[in-house]
Amino acid sequence: MVLAAALASLGVTSAWAQQPTVPTPPTTTETTQNGTTTTTVTTGTTTDKNGVPQQTVNSTVTFNRGKKKKDDKVVQTKATKKAVAKDKKAELVAGADAKLPDKQLYDKATDALKHGHYDVARLDLQTMLNTYPDSQYQMRAKLAIADSWYKEGGTAALTQAESEYADFRVFFPNAPEAAEAQMRIGDIYFRQMDRPDRDYAKATHAEEEYRRMLTDYPDSVLVPQAKQRLRDVQEVLATREADIAAFYATRENWAAVIARDQTVIDSYPLYSHMDDVLVGLGDAYEAQARYVRGLKLAEAPKEKLEALYDGEAADAYRKVVLEHSAAPHVEDARDRLEAMGQPIPVPTKEQMAESAALENSRNNYKLSDRAILMFMHKPDTVTAARLGEPTMTDPKQTVAPAITKKVVADFNAAFGAKVTTGMEKPTDAKSALASEPAEPAPADATGAAPPAPLQLNDVPASDTAAAGGADLTAVPAGTTGAGGSTAGASMGVEILNPSSKGTAADRTNGLTAVGPANTEPLPPVEKAAAAPDVPNEIKPGEAPAGQQARADGKRSKAEYDKSEESSSKHKKKKGLKKVVPTL
Repeated sequence: MVLAAALASLGVTSAWAQQPTVPTPPTTTETTQNGTTTTTVTTGTTTDKNGVPQQTVNSTVTFNRGKKKKDDKVVQTKATKKAVAKDKKAELVAGADAKLPDKQLYDKATDALKHGHYDVARLDLQTMLNTYPDSQYQMRAKLAIADSWYKEGGTAALTQAESEYADFRVFFPNAPEAAEAQMRIGDIYFRQMDRPDRDYAKATHAEEEYRRMLTDYPDSVLVPQAKQRLRDVQEVLATREADIAAFYATRENWAAVIARDQTVIDSYPLYSHMDDVLVGLGDAYEAQARYVRGLKLAEAPKEKLEALYDGEAADAYRKVVLEHSAAPHVEDARDRLEAMGQPIPVPTKEQMAESAALENSRNNYKLSDRAILMFMHKPDTVTAARLGEPTMTDPKQTVAPAITKKVVADFNAAFGAKVTTGMEKPTDAKSALASEPAEPAPADATGAAPPAPLQLNDVPASDTAAAGGADLTAVPAGTTGAGGSTAGASMGVEILNPSSKGTAADRTNGLTAVGPANTEPLPPVEKAAAAPDVPNEIKPGEAPAGQQARADGKRSKAEYDKSEESSSKHKKKKGLKKVVPTL
């Protein structure tokens, strides 16, 4: 400052003194509060010793020691608190037991299992179980052994996995992992399921195991997955029944078609092609109605049967229109109702919304899905429902013989005949009629006496016969019988016993014998004559000329025909020797 004053007195100004003063921009401050913290950000501009302006930012974080606001508090549920406590306990246990030998064996087996070395993992786990039977990792080790068999795959490995999971459920029934073991058993059968036109035993077992999973462990987190798998399995079983019904429809076996379609409707209500099944059921009943129209029957029973089968068909078509209004084939059902002259019902908003939700829950086919279905033997579960509760119990299955009996009963009912089911308790007719008192019926307009009740007589023995050659049994009064009584409106039973004193025609009831007119026995067959003795020209003690030995004691060789045979020693004749045999 002294130097500057001296220079100013002399009239000399420095360069830095001649520079104008740069005004300092104002600073800005921004404060943000988040829960228990307050953040203050201060932004300003300063100049360095060279006069270059620089921007400075200062941030200050202040923690409020006061109480939290009620709205800022996060309330944890009981399940969250339980899970957090379990994780902390597991971390403490893992940290404390990291150097234990059983823990080291378990970790080694788990690492081998992750890398696909299933046999090594099972060997380490079995060693741990045998060496440390009271280890805290015993339950996890047994479950890991079952998982190794399941991940290895194959028929034999999956069978062993099922056995291990079943043993785990027996030894640890109350453990949370028991639900996982039961779920795996169902998955084993689900992986082995084949197409609907093949053996369905695996699908039946999978359905049974998933139902057991839902019944025994209703609070498990795997319940939604088990329900979806059960819907997929029932989709496959329903497809099988529907395909069989379509096959019988081509053979016009309508009783079998009705039985199969009715089984699908009762057992698998979430089937993706339920509209097709209902339309096929209605077509089967309509085919029965057409069959009745082609019969030559009385008009009254014929109309009853036609009305019965047309009503069954119309009910099936109405169910498509009402309960499956969003299905693809609802228009076919409407067209059939219109052709039958039946009114077309209108579904309610609730029914339309339920059908739309069910159809929208189904997946659409992708290129990968079609490739898997084309090259791999897996069932088609793409269009299975994703909503709704699957059936937990199997209703009574409808079979074709039951439908046939129902058709017979319908015909009997239409003609007014008594329908017997074969389940009535047999009674003694003689004692029943004897115990019931005879009640006189009112006389008709003509004044004729009503027929008397039936009276049963004992059937005579076979060695006794009536004078007329016949015995009358169970013939009501007013009925014409063998004795020539008057006829009435009732029907009687007449048992005839032929008399031993009657003629041959009476004994055969006028029937002629079947056979030739000449019944005389045929003459006995003549015995064939004995064959003549063959003369033997060789005298005893002599041998044939061909079998006589040579004088020198050597065996004579058979002559060799070179024109016919050849060997390595006897060459076949060639050239002139073949033409001229003497050469």
